[in-house]
Amino acid sequence: MAGSSSGRSPSAEREPGPAAPSAEQALLRAGLALAERPGALRELSALLEAADPRWLRGSAGSAALGRLAAALGGLAAPPRREQDGAEPPGRDAALAAVAERAERVGAAFLVLLQKLEDARSQQPPGAAAAGPVPQRVLGHAFIFAVTHKDERPWTTARSRAVAQELLERLVRAAGCGSVEEFLRGKEGDEEGRFGEVMGLLKQELTKDTWKCNPASKDVFSWSLLRVSRPWLCPHLERVLPPALLLSDDFQEENKVLGVRCLHHIVLNVPGADLCQFNRAQVVFHALYNHLYSREAPLIQAVLLCLLDLLPVLERCQRRQGHGRATSPWDQVLQLVLTHMEAEHRLALRRVYAGTLPAFVTRLGILIVRHLKRLERVILGYLEVSDGPGEEARLGILETLQCTIEHAWPRMPCRLPVLLKALLRLLWDVHTERGPTPEPVRAALLHRATQCLILLDRCCQGQVKVLLAGLHSCCEESQLQECLRKVQEST
Repeated sequence: MAGSSSGRSPSAEREPGPAAPSAEQALLRAGLALAERPGALRELSALLEAADPRWLRGSAGSAALGRLAAALGGLAAPPRREQDGAEPPGRDAALAAVAERAERVGAAFLVLLQKLEDARSQQPPGAAAAGPVPQRVLGHAFIFAVTHKDERPWTTARSRAVAQELLERLVRAAGCGSVEEFLRGKEGDEEGRFGEVMGLLKQELTKDTWKCNPASKDVFSWSLLRVSRPWLCPHLERVLPPALLLSDDFQEENKVLGVRCLHHIVLNVPGADLCQFNRAQVVFHALYNHLYSREAPLIQAVLLCLLDLLPVLERCQRRQGHGRATSPWDQVLQLVLTHMEAEHRLALRRVYAGTLPAFVTRLGILIVRHLKRLERVILGYLEVSDGPGEEARLGILETLQCTIEHAWPRMPCRLPVLLKALLRLLWDVHTERGPTPEPVRAALLHRATQCLILLDRCCQGQVKVLLAGLHSCCEESQLQECLRKVQEST
């Protein structure tokens, strides 16, 4: 008996059922043939439909399914580009072929998931429960679904519908309630699928390969933005280099996407981890170089990211013993004000003016270091209308209000200049009847009035004295109402 037992072949110890070994072998052959013979996809789908799901429970079955899922995902990948991102010849025909194959690949993935779910339910009495769906299968299916679910040059309405259905089935097959839970894992469960997805994307997100597959950056960013604190921190080493690569590209679209990924990392990774190995300093230098750009979307993304990164970097420098004189806030604000002073493009003026109040608030009383240049910027921006929305003027008025609140001891010596600029603004808004809507005009008048009230308080009532004669000679109007509010303020 012992000799008979030791002479058994490994295949004899697999799950019972005459169809299991042959089904596995046939599926493996069909899966391996996908790369060389896409027509094998029809054969594979038929085999999946007819396969006995019981053999899927074994470790050999899981390994085979991982290779099969990788072959399926590769078959529906978008056409490869050159290393510099250049499109290959025959692009249109290749994109149409990918979209057609994606429909059949998505259907095959759906059948495969259904079989894996059936493997759990079709258990003989007393048998051990089937294991979860293999992570490798879920990872490849997820990458395929995210690649094809949105409108892209390589998708059609039908392929997008199949990919969306597959994504929803993946979430259910993993026992999760949302894509976010699918990626990060359930509460208290550290085994989410995000690590598996990033592992599969690793070879596609290197310096030499990330442009070859046009879908890699989309899958990476879409997945990253759905993993938040505290689940993102263990994956920092995997997600930070690709985000820096994207932000360092020459195309604006990729730069903005990379900066948004960096911003998400800054918001969802503890500052202590960002400070290790000078990661925060590396990110700061990458963002600071973008401040020389002339593209408004990129500047806006960079400034918003810096507002959240600079406090982390400042804490790092304090722990390292650096003084306040080396504050990165001053370095950034000095460059921003320099660019603002000479900027004439309205889109950039709006972006700069919209983020400037946050910088003034964060610096607090230390804004006095930049008052000369900031005053010139405020005066210049108050003089020029930037369109019906008046975003730049409204932002600059908010900046002036924050500056008065934080640097009020320095305001009396600047009262004549600031008072003249605010009164000119009030007069222009009152007299000009352009395309500016009434709510926007009212907002401008209100913010200018608030600035006058604050100036009066920090200048011991000098504003009221100077406005007394002007108030008496104004006719009944919105302008008189603004001056009256200043006179009646306490």
